[in-house]
Amino acid sequence: MLHDLNIYIVGKLLLAALLGGAVGLERELSGKPAGLRTNMLIAIGAALFTIISYQMAGTVGGDHTRIAAQIIPGIGFIGAGVVIRERGTIIGITSAATIFVVASIGMAVGAGQEVTATFCTLLLLACLVVLGHIEERFGLHFRLMNIRLVVPRTGNPAERVRGIFDDLRISVRRWQTHEADDGTLVEFDAELTSTQERQLLARLRPLSTHVEARPIRAVTPL
Repeated sequence: MLHDLNIYIVGKLLLAALLGGAVGLERELSGKPAGLRTNMLIAIGAALFTIISYQMAGTVGGDHTRIAAQIIPGIGFIGAGVVIRERGTIIGITSAATIFVVASIGMAVGAGQEVTATFCTLLLLACLVVLGHIEERFGLHFRLMNIRLVVPRTGNPAERVRGIFDDLRISVRRWQTHEADDGTLVEFDAELTSTQERQLLARLRPLSTHVEARPIRAVTPL
């Protein structure tokens, strides 16, 4: 009954689960879509399809890459589901690219290239973690922020706020103004680095009685 399952195949599937889980855990801790379970399942599935492709070709003949070759368009479909367009900004490109690489790691495990798959996993984690910290540290990473502030009605508050954007060379979208009880409510979205965010808030606080800034994140079931 278990003639088709052996220790070597079990080891491959467990290794694929481990490598995919390592990447998925980083995604999960970073609050990104496609987390632990998704990346584990992708790596396991890619490894198993590759194993099946090799074994079927050896049993019934044919091209041993035929089944494995279909993994790539399938992963493209999953990756497209992670990419979301929100308020004019594309979100999830890095997660989609991560899924693509995790699938290749699973394929490498299934093809018997365990060392290559392990090295690629370490390289992928280095790209996600180390380069992510560098981007954050030097203000290279942009994120879409929603900013709300209340400014006094005296003068022309909207023009004063727009003047700050021009000075900092920041483009805004979804600009809205509403009358509130204690002044004029100004709300807008802007793509900012961490440095630009600090500079903008420092310039806005003296003009307003209340400033609120929050990142806009896509919520997906993945």
